[in-house]
Amino acid sequence: MEKRNRGEKGEIEDEEMWVNDSSLDHKGRVPVRASTGVWKASLFIITIEFSERLSYFGIATNLITYLARVMQQDLKTAAKNVNYWSGVTTVMPLVGGFLADAYIGRFSMILLSSLIYLMGLGLLSMSEFIPSLKPCDTEVCPHPRKVHEVAFFLAMYFISLGTGGHKPCLESFGADQFDDDHLEERKQKMSYFNWWNFALCCGLLLGVTLIVYVQDYVSWGVADLILTVTMTITVIIFYFGKRFYRYRVPEGSPLTPMLHVLVAAITKRNLPYPSSPDLLYEFDPKSEKGRLLCHTNNLRFLDKAAIIESNENLSAKEKQNPWRLVTVTKVEEMKLVLNMIPIWSTSLTFGICLAQASTFFIKQSSTMNRKIGSNFEIPPATVYSLAAIGMIISVTIYEKILVPILRRATGNERGIKILQRIGIGMVFSVLSMAIAALVERKRLRVAEKTGHVSMSVFWLAPQFMILGIGDGFTLVGLQEYFYDQVPDSMRSLGMAFYLSVIGVGNFLSSFLITIVDHITKKSGNSWFGKDLSKSRLDKFYWLLAAMNGLNLCIYVLLARRYTYKNVQKSVVVADCDVSDGTQSMA
Repeated sequence: MEKRNRGEKGEIEDEEMWVNDSSLDHKGRVPVRASTGVWKASLFIITIEFSERLSYFGIATNLITYLARVMQQDLKTAAKNVNYWSGVTTVMPLVGGFLADAYIGRFSMILLSSLIYLMGLGLLSMSEFIPSLKPCDTEVCPHPRKVHEVAFFLAMYFISLGTGGHKPCLESFGADQFDDDHLEERKQKMSYFNWWNFALCCGLLLGVTLIVYVQDYVSWGVADLILTVTMTITVIIFYFGKRFYRYRVPEGSPLTPMLHVLVAAITKRNLPYPSSPDLLYEFDPKSEKGRLLCHTNNLRFLDKAAIIESNENLSAKEKQNPWRLVTVTKVEEMKLVLNMIPIWSTSLTFGICLAQASTFFIKQSSTMNRKIGSNFEIPPATVYSLAAIGMIISVTIYEKILVPILRRATGNERGIKILQRIGIGMVFSVLSMAIAALVERKRLRVAEKTGHVSMSVFWLAPQFMILGIGDGFTLVGLQEYFYDQVPDSMRSLGMAFYLSVIGVGNFLSSFLITIVDHITKKSGNSWFGKDLSKSRLDKFYWLLAAMNGLNLCIYVLLARRYTYKNVQKSVVVADCDVSDGTQSMA
């Protein structure tokens, strides 16, 4: 990295002219603040996110319909296949995020994964147009061809693989365009996460309305072709924005420094703690790049990794042996990751709730009256747009109304703490599942009396809308949490941790369905029968509401004890307040 020699008088000017967060421009130079980054760069990135979410939700929300209608799968099998695919799609980012942070870089990973994503969309289109790959020669397919099934699932998992690079890198690459050490850019970054999700929801909304309508009433192949062309155009737009971007250089495996901390702490486990944290080893920020983290008192056994074993001056050899001695900052980074595990774990039940919106909620809508007026009938998956509308409303009100009010009331630049925002969304998820149970019970009673379901599909609106409002708090909060609270070298991986909440939630949903189905079959009436009107999804929703309510209580206890990441600026001295994770700059 190119280094600048700055005198004391030039520090303020440099802070306004140059970006100080170790990023580079597209030519490998220190970026000029005025011509790189912030909104002019992030808009290119948001554009490709829009098309990716258009593709993902256009496919994902109607996938259960395709599997049931074209593949002739029963409800339980189709729901499991949707959950497996969604699970793989949202767990793969752990691999993509790791490779981007360690070796490839976010920009290169986005381009590579875009090509893989386009391969999946292209194969999906071909499986509907090429005669030998089509499901069958007639419109009705009682037994689809095996070759189509292979081509279809191969294409779907190509899309999963592409998403594995897209999702952790796109959002974190967009957030990289804002400098954490610059007050105005830091505030813009907080808004960025909200508007990112606004664009995401717009892509979702178009995907579950226009694309789903084309799938149901025109052709699955035409819909796939639209998605392929749109994705191609936005990838080209993204590439042409490269001169505006700020890039982070990969720093090697982010897991190795954590292993250094663990080994050094175990090796020196018998040493006494020093009388003051100031005696622990830390690097000099004036001679090395990086930001310092303030020392905290939790997980103190790890602090022994930073104990200097000799009172004499450290030799160069001692400094270069990370298996014996690591800095306080590296120890604190290890603590950050360990502290995230309980928060991640208690977020999984929210992921289970989200899985219902793209499976059972959609299947419910397919049995209900979806007519608007006398002639027009909306596709079953289109009701998912109500969740997107709920999220758009939630994010807009939060950004434009709540944040300014809360900033003035609390004096906190965020308005409320990140974990508080996540917890509010979890309350909405409990409420959504309870309402879903009540609506489903009413649907079953109507079906029992009349022999068919005459209820309007808009009875499902409250559960979709409330879940969408919860998304605006919990999902956006999780995105900001896992980007902001991970070590600086792990931010792509941090976004992958957020996505894994949804992915593992899908796997857990399938696992829960299997267990509940096995138990309820013994009583002679499974909750997941082939006929939805003879199933008991209402009881399943009550089970989810109870699980989420209990989990929320545990989450609140953990959130109240959580210590936030406490960053010092790299050039000045900071007074650290470990009680609440805030920083006071001297």
